[in-house]
Amino acid sequence: MVSAYFDQFNVVRLITISPLDGDWLVAFTNSSMMVGLAVIIIWLLFKGEKLIPNRWQLVMELIHNNMRAVVHENLGKAGEKYFPFVLSLFLFIAVLNILGLFPYVFTPTAHIVVTFGFSLSIMIAVTLLGLLTFKVEFVSILVPGGVPLVLAPILVVIESLSYMIRVISLGLRLAANISAGHLLFAILSGFAFNLLVNGFWIIGSFPVVIMGFITLLEMMVAVIQAYVFSLLTTIYLGDTIALH
Repeated sequence: MVSAYFDQFNVVRLITISPLDGDWLVAFTNSSMMVGLAVIIIWLLFKGEKLIPNRWQLVMELIHNNMRAVVHENLGKAGEKYFPFVLSLFLFIAVLNILGLFPYVFTPTAHIVVTFGFSLSIMIAVTLLGLLTFKVEFVSILVPGGVPLVLAPILVVIESLSYMIRVISLGLRLAANISAGHLLFAILSGFAFNLLVNGFWIIGSFPVVIMGFITLLEMMVAVIQAYVFSLLTTIYLGDTIALH
């Protein structure tokens, strides 16, 4: 019974391509399908700008303005070059999170491997951009200003660990929040189904009502987690603009 709750996180091969000798394998999985679907949805949202905007265009303009404000407040005018990346990152994660709320739909962002891949790629890019911009001076972010020289070696180790933990915390926060919501859905739906099947119609209706409210909550969590991920990414990109 417990293992059934985790079936929704299984990566399933939909299309498998393998040569006759079997040396290599190409597989199109449910995770690949969801990523491709998210890219298509985002492309359709950006397509067809009108002078008199419709509802979807108004939503996109609202997201555009909010994310531009986030980039401007944290990076200033010099960081506006990162705005397309931050906006695309927010939309990509938000669409994946929201699609995962539909029944029988796989959610890639509930896997720590996927979210860790996002965070690791971002931190590698931040480090390389920082080194290209500031050269050796970029290493000074590991030494807080005004500290005694005696404490410098200890603080370098602490700041280095803190810098590396960014990768884990950035990806783990997103995966943990999304997977927790999906597990809660699975547990409540299984409990409500068992009650209704056994004839407890009145008692079984309460979990169904609760799931309705949790659905609204999870929709907000899906957007908020995408926003938090993008906001932290923007803050980390600040190290490529100015040394702190």
